[in-house]
Amino acid sequence: MVTKKILFGGNILLRQIEMEDCTDSYVKWLNDSEVTQYLETKWSIQNLETIRDFVDAQRKNTHSILLAIITKENNVHIGNIKIGPVNEHHKHADISYFIGNKEYWNKGIATESIRLICKFGFEDLSLNKIEAGAYGTAAASWKDLEKCGFRREGILREQAYLNGKYISVFRYGLLKSEWKLNG
Repeated sequence: MVTKKILFGGNILLRQIEMEDCTDSYVKWLNDSEVTQYLETKWSIQNLETIRDFVDAQRKNTHSILLAIITKENNVHIGNIKIGPVNEHHKHADISYFIGNKEYWNKGIATESIRLICKFGFEDLSLNKIEAGAYGTAAASWKDLEKCGFRREGILREQAYLNGKYISVFRYGLLKSEWKLNG
């Protein structure tokens, strides 16, 4: 399922992540508690070696695709979005994403990235459904999903531990038929 395809948006492009994307900036993002507050990477210190190992594993993974989010204006890597694992039999996959460069927060980049990855998932991977999870306290994340047509399908009560307490996780889904109506 490895792709060399580049997905072009209005302000960004998505392309397969490369080892050259493993930079000190990437390390800084993953060690910034504000950036990682809703990411599972928050549980361990990251360095160039751990990031390179992760990127290498993702590039070899035949069931997921990790894409770098790149600005079109200056060709800068500002975050990542992943689709997978892809269930080939049932034709569904999860997405996950983050914008590491805080200069690009609240500029619609996550929403644009989600729209691009959904187009790719439905058109190129022939998926029927794309799913995502968001911490109940991550309003920006679930609002981005909702802007893209995702529907909240469930609440996993006290599923995550954050800031000394258990919080719920919202599960979202978008069907290909719904995406076509909104596309």
